[in-house]
Amino acid sequence: MPPSLFGTDGVRGRVGVEPITPSTILKLGWAIGKTLGTTGSRGGVLIGKDTRISGYLLESVLEAGLCSAGMDTVLLGPIPTPGIAFLARNTDARAGIVISGSHNPYQDNGIKIFSSSGDKLNDKAIGSIERMMEQPLDCVEARQLGKASRMVDARDRYIEYCRTTIDPETTLKDLRVVLDCANGAAYDVAPRILSDLGAELTVMGNTPDGYNINRQCGSTDLRALQSRVLESGADLGMAFDGDADRVLLVNSKGNPVNGDEILYVLTRYRQRTGQVGGGIVGTVLSNIGLEQSLKESGIPFVRTRVGDRFVQEELVARNWILGGEASGHIICLDKSTTGDGIVCGLEVLAAMCETGKSLEQLCEGMTLYPQHAVNIPIDPDSAGSVSDHPVVLDAISDIQDILGSRGRIVLRPSGTEPLFRVMLEGEDPDQLELLTDRIVEAINRAVSV
Repeated sequence: MPPSLFGTDGVRGRVGVEPITPSTILKLGWAIGKTLGTTGSRGGVLIGKDTRISGYLLESVLEAGLCSAGMDTVLLGPIPTPGIAFLARNTDARAGIVISGSHNPYQDNGIKIFSSSGDKLNDKAIGSIERMMEQPLDCVEARQLGKASRMVDARDRYIEYCRTTIDPETTLKDLRVVLDCANGAAYDVAPRILSDLGAELTVMGNTPDGYNINRQCGSTDLRALQSRVLESGADLGMAFDGDADRVLLVNSKGNPVNGDEILYVLTRYRQRTGQVGGGIVGTVLSNIGLEQSLKESGIPFVRTRVGDRFVQEELVARNWILGGEASGHIICLDKSTTGDGIVCGLEVLAAMCETGKSLEQLCEGMTLYPQHAVNIPIDPDSAGSVSDHPVVLDAISDIQDILGSRGRIVLRPSGTEPLFRVMLEGEDPDQLELLTDRIVEAINRAVSV
């Protein structure tokens, strides 16, 4: 087991390689059960998953680990990650566990944990679980073992909740939508929701087989969706990732609309009715064009570290309600405690219906600046010191002078992989590529010293 089991967004990795092995996930289930059980009363833990083949394995060992700690489990089956967060806060569950590799291929998988309030676990709770992992695994007496049951209407409950997040008078009957479910957790619920609301649907990525999740589909690969939107003459396309906590869009001209643009659309839509709720939270990777357009509209904007967990924490700290990432993690705290691709997509559709504007028209007023990003393989032990190396600092200073006030440099170690991520943003894409090469060269020199 690595020294820190939890990364930026839970536990994640290649199935069969630590920490995503049966023995470690079994013990993780036990550690979660032991940690939650210290507060006294007996209660159940929800377990949901996406559609990848390894979900069966990880579900069973998590269940065994929890039961051995005396914790009841409730199996939800395939359901979007935000659906698990919703059920965790709207039942008597002690927590909700998500088995998902999110946007990664089927060979990967991971574990995310929501508290009984539907929030991702904080550092204190994560630390308690990791300390418990250092203890020898034991088993409660037979009469204290946990029981397992199944919530057969889990998806129906989540579907009904999603419908309530927009005005009940809203109808989508005039919209033609191409829906790409990434062969993931939204394959069943998303088409049912949009169809019930009257949208004229073309659905793709809704035939999961355990292996095709995120494969040439979904929010990680919009090409097929772009083609289908153009072929069908649809008003827009909507794509989720494997666990449906992200959404990206495609407009009627076949052009992608990322999370920064979606945030802009939602902010301007809410501004008309005074429901922005203060300001907007983005991350260090949020496009400077979003920041500038919001500033022109008189709306405050702040950045956090990369990760929807940090966006959510900043929203709570400031008592704001809207934030997200360019990747399509959009959080509307007045509707959900975490990023929800379906809920976010419904609000965009509602904005189109209410205003009578196309997605292209709703995006007017914001200009995305070009970005150039690269990933550098690096030893995780040295990643933290790279940004402070004199060679790298000198390169950053020189390049920032060149970019001026209309460009940015973002350097950060990956929270999930042995990579160092470099991103430059500015007005000239050719210049950005050349300047990025200079940063990479400086980092390589710093690492080799």
